[in-house]
Amino acid sequence: MNIKDLKGVIPPIITPVDENENIDENGLKSVIDYVLDGGVHGIFVLGSNGEFYAFDDENQKRAIEITVNHVNKRVPVYAGVGAITTKQCVKAAKIAEEAGADAITVLTPMFIKPNEKEMYNHFKSIAESVNIPILLYNNPDKTTNNISPTLLKKLAEIDNIIGIKNTSLDFAQTIEFIRATKDIQNFRVLSGSDYYIYGTMAYGGFGCVAGTANVAPKLVVEIYEKYIDGDLQGAMDAQFRLIPLRNTYSYGSFPVVMKDCMNLLGLNAGHPVRPIDHCSDEKLEQLKKVLIELKLIK
Repeated sequence: MNIKDLKGVIPPIITPVDENENIDENGLKSVIDYVLDGGVHGIFVLGSNGEFYAFDDENQKRAIEITVNHVNKRVPVYAGVGAITTKQCVKAAKIAEEAGADAITVLTPMFIKPNEKEMYNHFKSIAESVNIPILLYNNPDKTTNNISPTLLKKLAEIDNIIGIKNTSLDFAQTIEFIRATKDIQNFRVLSGSDYYIYGTMAYGGFGCVAGTANVAPKLVVEIYEKYIDGDLQGAMDAQFRLIPLRNTYSYGSFPVVMKDCMNLLGLNAGHPVRPIDHCSDEKLEQLKKVLIELKLIK
C-alpha cells in the first residue's frame, strides 16, 4: 500500500454477527457492498464501530479474510488492532497481515496508563513485527490514553507508521498533530470525529475514518470530494447535513447506534454483541426520523 492511498473516506464498518455472536459472513459482505456502492476510499474492519473487542483470534482472522476477499483490491483494507499488551497487539498485527490486510490500525492501550517512553516502545514493537503500514488510532475518551503531538512526531519517523486517526473531540489536538508532522512526507492525519471532517481537511488533513459512513457513505464522500474539487461551500453544506446523524450516537450504548441504523436501512446488520443491547423503541423512532430527513429511508 502506498502513502497516496491513505486518503478519503474510510468507514469503520459494523460487524454483523450470528446467534452465537460469531461473524456473519453474508451480513458482513452486504455491509461492504453498501459502503463501496457509496464511493468510499477504504474499508476499516474491526474498528470500534466494528466491536473489535468482542471477537477471539479466530473470528478476527475470519472477519479480515472475508473483507479482504470480498473487497478484492478495489480499495485498501485496514484491520483494527486493539489490545492492552504489546504481546497481544503484535499477535493481532501478525494475524491481520497473514489474513491479507493492506494496513493495520492500532489503538492506544486501554485500562493501563503507560508513559510516553512506554507508549513509543509499544507502537515501535508492533511496527517492527509486520511489513505492512500502520495507521495509529488515538481515542482518549475511550482508552483514557492520549498520543501527544511530541510523541506523534517521534512515531511518525518510524518507516511504516504512515498516519493517525484522531478521534479526540479536542480539535486543537488534530491541528497540533498536523502541525507536528507537516514536514514528514510519508505521514498523514485523518479525522476520527465525524464533526471535524471539513475542519481537518481545511488544516491539511487527508480525509476521515467516519462511523457515519456506514449509514450515509455518499454524504460523507460528498464532504471529501467537494472539498477536493474546490467546492468549499458544498463541502461545508454536506458536513452540516451529516451532523444530525452523528448526534444520534447518544441514542444508545456505543457502538449500537450505527448497527441499528443499518438494520433500519434493511441491511440485516443483526444484534450488537452483549452486554450492549439495541436502542429503545422510542430512540429507534427518532433514528427513523433522522434517516428519513437524509432520504436514506422513506
